[in-house]
Amino acid sequence: MGRLPVLTERRALQAAVAVLALVPIGAGAAGVLLGPGFVAAGLPVPADLDSHFRYLSGIFLALGLAFWSTVPAIERRTGTFRLLGFLVVVGGLARLGSLLTVGVPHWPHLGGLALELLAVPALAVWQARVARRRWP
Repeated sequence: MGRLPVLTERRALQAAVAVLALVPIGAGAAGVLLGPGFVAAGLPVPADLDSHFRYLSGIFLALGLAFWSTVPAIERRTGTFRLLGFLVVVGGLARLGSLLTVGVPHWPHLGGLALELLAVPALAVWQARVARRRWP
C-alpha cells in the first residue's frame, strides 16, 4: 500500500488535530464554567478544590486552542506540536498514576487516558512524518 499524496495526508492530519482538539477545548471550557460540578455534580466542593479544578481546566482549554493554532501550517509547527504533545503525555502519565494508586475512573477519563497516551503520541509521529515529506 502506497503513501497518501502529501497534500491529502497533510489535510487528513489537520482534520484529525482540529477534531481531537475539541476534546480539551470542550472539557476545559466546561470545567472553567461549571467547576468540579462538571464531573461530580451535586457533591460538595471545597473552595480550594474548585479553584484548582478551574485553573487546570483553563490550562486544558488553552492546550486545545494551542493545538488548533498548529493546524494551518501543521507541517512547519513541529516544535510546538511536540511541546504540546509532551504536556499531554505528562498529564496522561499523572492520570495513569491515579488509576494505579486510587482506582479506575469512569469511562470518560479512560477515554482521556487513551487519547493522552496513545492518540497524541501517534499524532506526533504523524506530524513529524508530514513535516519530513517533500512539498509540491
